[in-house]
Formats: sequence, C-alpha cells, structure tokens
Amino acid sequence: MFFTRPLAKLIEEFQRFPGVGPKSAQRMAFHVLSMSPEAVRDLAGAILEAKEKVRHCSHCFHLSAQDPCEICCNEKRDKHLICVVAEARDLIALERTREFKGVYHVLTGLISPLEGKGPEQLSIRELVNRVGSEEIQEVILAINPTVEGDATVLYLSHLLKPLGTKVTRIAFGLPVGGDLEYADDVTLAKALEGRREL
Repeated sequence: MFFTRPLAKLIEEFQRFPGVGPKSAQRMAFHVLSMSPEAVRDLAGAILEAKEKVRHCSHCFHLSAQDPCEICCNEKRDKHLICVVAEARDLIALERTREFKGVYHVLTGLISPLEGKGPEQLSIRELVNRVGSEEIQEVILAINPTVEGDATVLYLSHLLKPLGTKVTRIAFGLPVGGDLEYADDVTLAKALEGRREL
C-alpha cells in the first residue's frame, strides 16, 4: 500500500508501540492528521515533557516528575507496609482499587534469564535495604503468576524472610462473577490454594 513518505514514517513510528499493529498504526496516524495543528503541538509537547521530566523515584522506583514521588511523600500512607510490583503500570492498577494504603516498591521488571534480566538488573538490592533499615511490618508481593513472576517471588522470599518481616503474596483465582466450568485448570488450582476461612 502506498503512503506518502511523511505519513508512512508516522505509521512506522506508531507501530513501534507494544500491541500496535499496522491497522491500528494507520488509524492513529490518520487521527493525528485530522487533529488541529494546536492539538498536534500539545500532543508532541506532552510526549517530550514526559520523556524529559519523568524519572524513577530514588526511593521506590515508581515513575514521577518529582523525587521522592508523590506516594513516598504522602504522610497519610502507611510506611510500615510495602507492596512490591514488577512495573509502574502494576502500581497504577492497584491504586485504582483505592484499597491499598501503604507504600510501594517497583522492581522495574522480573527475573528472566532468557531476556538477560537477573536480580542485579532490578531494584532488588534497594528493596532489601529498605526492609532492613525501615520499620517494615509486611511486604506484599503483587507479582503476576508467570514463570518469571514465580521465580522472582521465590528469590525475593529467600532474601526477605531472614530479615524477620512478614512476606505475603496476593491471592489469585476466579474473577468475580466467573463460572467454575469455564475456568482453566491453573486458575482453579490458584483459587483453591488462595482460599481463606469464613
């Protein structure tokens, strides 16, 4: 399919985004072309500003334009409770629930030898230092139940348990409103494993 060079380049750039295929990239490119020049400048400015100003918090490794981040600075948060997540997007998903009142630690990835990511490429040392030096009562591991996630959880629990801090992992299982007959074997096994007393 023929596109004039500037449009083709825009489509190529959109295709670099994860999960964006050729058709989605074309829709996004045509949408940008239909926007007013001011709106396009605002979009380009927002991208540049985010790239220039957003960094990892030096304390918890969340993404923020301030250091320490907004969550670390919030006096209303329970500093004795740390929820460990793999990526900043996981933190945002947990914050949307409005249930967790503690603080976070973002690992910036998972242990994955196939991708060349070992513990030294993650913020694990900083987490262990936090747990060892701050009065942490519980570390909640909110990490996906994948091969990499399970390996990371196992590694973290071996490092954190000797520090005398309670280490827990979020439960996994059936979604609210889900039917048992349609659940896969792994989900059902996790649901049984994570059962609690009524």
